[in-house]
Amino acid sequence: MSKEIFRNQVLVTLNNINRTEHLKKSLKITDRVLASDEFRSADTIGVTISRYPEVDTRPLIEAAWAAGKRIAVPKCIHATRKMDFRLITSYESLETVYMGLFEPITDETLSVEKNEIDLQIVPGLVFSDEGYRIGFGGGYYDRYMSDYNGATLSLAFVAQTSHRIPVESHDIPVSKIVTDEKEIICI
Repeated sequence: MSKEIFRNQVLVTLNNINRTEHLKKSLKITDRVLASDEFRSADTIGVTISRYPEVDTRPLIEAAWAAGKRIAVPKCIHATRKMDFRLITSYESLETVYMGLFEPITDETLSVEKNEIDLQIVPGLVFSDEGYRIGFGGGYYDRYMSDYNGATLSLAFVAQTSHRIPVESHDIPVSKIVTDEKEIICI
């Protein structure tokens, strides 16, 4: 099955989760991440600002701020397909860009080096138990993670996990997937 078919099937499933259940499951995932060693030991966390129907990252971001952690959000550089992670201290430092994504306002935020990010939360739509993922098709995170040495984890509803997905030579797995029902330690 192609990556595009997987994306479409999982998006249909995610869009069928009602908003109340979506929030409840997102909060369960947040609680699991907050209790994890990866979160507790991280000073700086890389994370995207989610869009429905993805797992809601805002409760996690707000809990990290409350715990005194630094939050770095990616600014995508389309010409090179690279990302520049920039520190934000409030949602006021974000702007809406293409496809409704929220990214840091360059003039109001500071860039952080990859080695300063202790925990990278990697987005995706479909996941295998080995930590491979199908994202949104841009390839930004596989490029980014090719020389990233910190901890990696992904947030997912259980329906997004345990798929057998096609893996290409440039695909890089995450170390852990945190769901509303369990944590998957990836090989």
